[in-house]
Amino acid sequence: MRTSLKVCFVGLGSIATRHIRNLKDLYCEKITIDALRSGKNIEPDNQNKMFINRIYYDYSELPDDYDVIFITNPTKLHYDTLKNCQKYGKHFFIEKPVFETGEEDLERLQCKEGSIYYVACPLRYTGVIEYLKENINFSKIHSVRCISSSYLPEWRPGTDYRTTYSAKKELGGGVAIDLIHEWDYLCYLLGQPQRVLTLMGKKSNLEINSEDIAVYVAEYPDKFVELHLDYFGRVPIRKIELYGEDDLIEADLIKQSILFRKENRCITFNHLRDTYQKKELIHFFDILDGKYSNDNTLSQACEILKIARGDYNEYFIYNMRQSRIKRI
Repeated sequence: MRTSLKVCFVGLGSIATRHIRNLKDLYCEKITIDALRSGKNIEPDNQNKMFINRIYYDYSELPDDYDVIFITNPTKLHYDTLKNCQKYGKHFFIEKPVFETGEEDLERLQCKEGSIYYVACPLRYTGVIEYLKENINFSKIHSVRCISSSYLPEWRPGTDYRTTYSAKKELGGGVAIDLIHEWDYLCYLLGQPQRVLTLMGKKSNLEINSEDIAVYVAEYPDKFVELHLDYFGRVPIRKIELYGEDDLIEADLIKQSILFRKENRCITFNHLRDTYQKKELIHFFDILDGKYSNDNTLSQACEILKIARGDYNEYFIYNMRQSRIKRI
């Protein structure tokens, strides 16, 4: 890694605050952090004030020599932000979800040759997912069941859930996109599915207009995958179950454990959230240094987004509907 880094954050929400803190912890005096934000009347919190060198309020004010620009503003702004930031930075770290639909025109962005455009995928760096990736032979797994269930009003203590982007469809909220991590790590472990059937909607009494449940069944050549996401589970659950030839493997991302049921063996991890978030930042800078290839590009992230939105297999679903109509 080079002896000094100059980065800029576009957006100073909670995930930006975490990244800034982790970058300072990892690289300390080697890194200079600026920020671009929309409102002059909004003061950054004390933690950001401590670590940020300078705050800008318009693209025209930015210098054009940033090593990395972090795009951490609301999802609906990502595409235009990336388009507007091109000339100010060399490489780009884009928070997930990458864009709103996955159908955005990537050619119009005019991405620069030689630049890295990386989309965040932090759960890949948890001990649980890393262990599954490195140690499980998925050709011997015939069925996968995955769930992420939690209670939206308890996500952000001290904040009225009804005012958050998660609650508002027009802001890009909804459980399918909020919990896009699940589809990311499933495709990371298993590859792209052949087809996906999707149901999603608003079924609970939460005061939101975005969908609060999404259910998927995906087909691979040698297995089926079931995925359940919801906003209304009163006891948080985040796990993946692998039904294989030799064992039933239960991987729990909350308890940070992997249980081999038939073998009666359990592996546990003890990682704080910042642990895997830092591992991703280190991996990102290793990509910039040429140690690894970019393993979550804009196009790859768009494919995951289309699956999460239920748009991945429109042709298949359309033909199913047409065949029903013909039979009637």
